Amino acid sequence: MKKIIISLISLTLLSTGCNEDKFLTKVNPNTITQETFWNSAADFQSALTTVYGALQFPSVSGGSRLQNEEVMTDLGGTDSWYPGFTFRVLTFNDATQYVNDKWNQLYIGIFRANQVIERIQTTDIELSTNEKNEIEAQAKALRAFFYFELVNTYGQAVLHTKVPVEKEDFKKPLVTGAEITKQLIIPDLEFAIENLPLTWSNSDMGRTTKGMAQSLLGKVQLFNKNYADAAKHFKAVIDSKVYRLENDPMANFTDANEFNSESIFEVAFNGSYGAGIPAGNVDDTPFSSGAESSDFTNVLAPLPKGGFNTLVPSYFIHELLINDEMDPDNTVNLGKKESRRLFASIFPRNGEGEYYQLENTQSVFFNPFHSAFIKKYTNWYKFKNEDPVNNKTGINFRHIRLADVYLMYAEALLNVQGESAVNEALNYIDLVRARAGVITLKKYMENNSGQFPQLHISKQVHGAYPMVAANAENILIHIMRVERPLELCFEGHRWNDLKRWGIVKQVYDEMRADEVWRVENSDKFTVNFAPLYINGQNIRIDFNLASQNYNSASHDYLPIPSNEVQANDNL
Repeated sequence: MKKIIISLISLTLLSTGCNEDKFLTKVNPNTITQETFWNSAADFQSALTTVYGALQFPSVSGGSRLQNEEVMTDLGGTDSWYPGFTFRVLTFNDATQYVNDKWNQLYIGIFRANQVIERIQTTDIELSTNEKNEIEAQAKALRAFFYFELVNTYGQAVLHTKVPVEKEDFKKPLVTGAEITKQLIIPDLEFAIENLPLTWSNSDMGRTTKGMAQSLLGKVQLFNKNYADAAKHFKAVIDSKVYRLENDPMANFTDANEFNSESIFEVAFNGSYGAGIPAGNVDDTPFSSGAESSDFTNVLAPLPKGGFNTLVPSYFIHELLINDEMDPDNTVNLGKKESRRLFASIFPRNGEGEYYQLENTQSVFFNPFHSAFIKKYTNWYKFKNEDPVNNKTGINFRHIRLADVYLMYAEALLNVQGESAVNEALNYIDLVRARAGVITLKKYMENNSGQFPQLHISKQVHGAYPMVAANAENILIHIMRVERPLELCFEGHRWNDLKRWGIVKQVYDEMRADEVWRVENSDKFTVNFAPLYINGQNIRIDFNLASQNYNSASHDYLPIPSNEVQANDNL
């Protein structure tokens, strides 16, 4: 077929003879060009839609991101025959597929955003100042997000503020993350805050808002240890009264409650779009791509239910969720055996209720090494099976939600004000805990002479939780080691959290020590031995090589992709 096409093209060119120049310069009237596009408000809205479309790419808001980044944390495990294992044992390099994919997919979004920003700033079509500013603000908020992801994934990046035109435009040198944050991310978000609305109408759900820009700017400042600025932006989001916690945390991980009251920055997916086309493609052409559907199910669902369970809960997060003690006085717990966030997050071997419309039996769901599966972002609550061929799901992905903002605000406050902020920080932590149905820190303190338990210490291994004073330092440790992993597990936050706190090595070593204890005491483990219910001969080893191999300089950030280095002499 290729030979036939080439022959036809050759014949066509030969037949043009002396009219060759005229033929080659003739414009196809049916083709959209730079000259025929950008001539109406509808054109700008269409172009803006493509920027939002880049959010749907799997390395930005999909299963690839979760599999490869969450598995590097204390929350995730995998099996050695899966590609994600290279991230579990920290042997990835500059040619690893995900290293290249995330860079490329983020720059597609940046290119599209730059097109909109550049054109809206110079257009002479009739648009109100407010409409122009809203279009530019949306593109800048998204460009800031893409660059925030680059900076925190690679530590540095190439800074493009305009669409490349000349050859040298594609060969810019690397810029530090700090400089990109100063030059682009903060100014873009400040412009967005000034020009985006607090809310959109129902027909425009999913667009960036002032709250999204404020939350992201607060996160930027938190990551850069500018705690006072971070707290200011988080408090502005809280005080706006636009957002509130959903009564049930599970409302954030199904397709039944999308763009709900807790959602601040959410990426839309559609599980039925492009029937028969696999999810996770990067091409955004209508009816020929899969990116409009998420590919989470491939990564998270168990093998018997149409997935590959390439990411499974670590024993640490399993035990943490199981032992997060329910409050008998909290009415949300009536008739429940599990806390609300345990029920919404994972399905353990002795899990409560149905899972993919079946009661739990080991023969149906579990192989000997797995103690639990991930529920978030799977269709366990409504289907008997996932789509094993196309791996499609339409569940939206939440990058920022109010519970996250509450915890980041408490963290920022404690870093700024120390002991004087303890009471206010506890208030926001306990809002999240009370919604989950577990005992609040203040209630622990009331019952234990002002102390609360260090819940991240394995009760199985150590026998009991150490009790500590409720001071600023211990509450910060609680946020880092207990509250954020419990509330936000498998949502794509954990790796950035661990490395910004500088505790990756500490966490790996502690996880490894717990593994060693389980191996040495394997004779105690049977399928009836709480809380993991795994056989002692089948203990999964997640942290042995990670603990040995980890080096902050080599592993905190992904390397610049080899393809980029080869293409750009200035890298």
